[in-house]
Amino acid sequence: MTRALKKGETLVVATHNKGKLREFADLLAPHGLAAKLAGDLGLPEPEETGVTFEENAAIKAVAAATASGMPALADDSGVVVDALGGAPGVYSARWAGEAKDFSSAMQRVEDGLRAANAVTPAERAARFVAVLCLAFPDGTTESWRGEIEGTMIWPPRGGNGFGYDPMFVPEGETKTFGELTREEKHGRSHRARAFRKFAEAKLGG
Repeated sequence: MTRALKKGETLVVATHNKGKLREFADLLAPHGLAAKLAGDLGLPEPEETGVTFEENAAIKAVAAATASGMPALADDSGVVVDALGGAPGVYSARWAGEAKDFSSAMQRVEDGLRAANAVTPAERAARFVAVLCLAFPDGTTESWRGEIEGTMIWPPRGGNGFGYDPMFVPEGETKTFGELTREEKHGRSHRARAFRKFAEAKLGG
């Protein structure tokens, strides 16, 4: 069985993305937990062979926990665009290529939307999905899912956030995730929603 986490523990954040580390560090700090980046510990990135967000999150979390000997928290996230048949989905990061060039990835999304004649907000509907997986060195895991609906816009706006944030306007907002402050985004993002479920289960709320 998995166990609750205690104040003072350090979690390995199973990502090499410093933007994600900043988000997780901000979310974990009020609970008295510290975060270390897998990349800073020299942990290799495992091959993400899963076909769902849940599978890929587990692959990353288990690899980091096993290699570090510490609890590890991984997220697998992406944007699901209706007009693109759900793409890029679990392949959201791969669309940015080895260079992690999300400018080209966002252009690819926009090109696909134009090819699909997706012009109105309803036709450009999308959602961000995040699945958090907590793994312990013994291989046990638990996961939590968060989603937020929104619309893909063009051109991208805002220099905050990372990934596809500058072209995603969450439902009920006029700003993109790239224009929201870190505090505003933490209050409503897909990752924050998944984190709240994780916190209720493992951190006592």
